[in-house]
Amino acid sequence: MAKAYWIAFYHSIKNPDAFAAYAKIAPAAIQAAGGRFVVRGNPAKVYEAGLQQRVVMIEFECLEKAIAAHDGAAYQEALRVLGKGSVERDLRIVESL
Repeated sequence: MAKAYWIAFYHSIKNPDAFAAYAKIAPAAIQAAGGRFVVRGNPAKVYEAGLQQRVVMIEFECLEKAIAAHDGAAYQEALRVLGKGSVERDLRIVESL
């Protein structure tokens, strides 16, 4: 079974307090759902059309678990704490080869 990854690109953090509150509870919710943080931080170097913005990549055992983690009650609570408009980000769930 192929692994799956959440890949998030943070274009901007508009409400640092809401982001900090989210950051206190989201990792535990993700890890409880089987997620393992692979990358979390700003790029060391960017090329081509790359942007100097925060990147997070989380590995899951399979696509189904990655989707279930996002849609589960614990992570949905983290998103509620984050609130709408607090960050501008692009979150993708992709399956490995």
